Amino acid sequence: MLSVQQLQINGRRDDLLPATSLQVRRGELLLVAGEGQDQRTALALALSGRMKPSDGILSWDNTTKTKKIRLASALVDSPGVNEPEQHLSVRDLVTEDLSLIPRRYRGALLSKPWLKVNSFEDIAGLWIEQIPAARRLELLTALALADPATDLLVVDSPDRHSADPEAWLPRLQALASDAGRPLAVVAVVGALPENWTGPAAVIGNSVSHPPEPEAEPAPAHIKPGQAKHAAEPAAEAPHKPETSAATTAAAKTESENLQRTAK
Repeated sequence: MLSVQQLQINGRRDDLLPATSLQVRRGELLLVAGEGQDQRTALALALSGRMKPSDGILSWDNTTKTKKIRLASALVDSPGVNEPEQHLSVRDLVTEDLSLIPRRYRGALLSKPWLKVNSFEDIAGLWIEQIPAARRLELLTALALADPATDLLVVDSPDRHSADPEAWLPRLQALASDAGRPLAVVAVVGALPENWTGPAAVIGNSVSHPPEPEAEPAPAHIKPGQAKHAAEPAAEAPHKPETSAATTAAAKTESENLQRTAK
């Protein structure tokens, strides 16, 4: 089983791979969604033991040794890493890839008999760019599995070649469920297919966010509706001018004089 706990890779400014956790067993296909190609490729490289993480734990069958993880895994069609060059023919690609298999497993593996045994003779003379997306994935995964030591298959962005999941999903499901050679298969994709109900994860699913500060409770004597006014100063009452005794007496004298005049 492949187990990943808070795997993270530092970048120049932001994290190249934000903290991510996942697990996948033999006989299982796990889809991991991530928006950025750089993040997807970084995760694929780390899961296959090709890039050392900055933090977190990565283990395969209870071992955390990068070398053993790399020997047990195959990285498939990673952009800018090991995707086949467009000007190569299928025949030349097969010759190159078979030469990379450890010598003890290589035997007399040559491109022509391999193409025939694996039913790729019909595309042997085509350029890589001419192969349909589904056929391309069949070819690249078959080459990855030519090494019998491969138990973990990590496919980088298979959906970039076709918007139709039928171009890649059935092939990966068949590989994972093959009773004769059960594999742990991880496909790092841009988005999960709409009808996918199997195991899935999202890049950055273990990023921790600091808790938001809690609002201070209002004093007990303030009603809830008054809480927002608790800190406001009380409004001052309008100022009423005071009447002096002298002013009152003068007004009384003037009133008496008016009364006498009226008489």
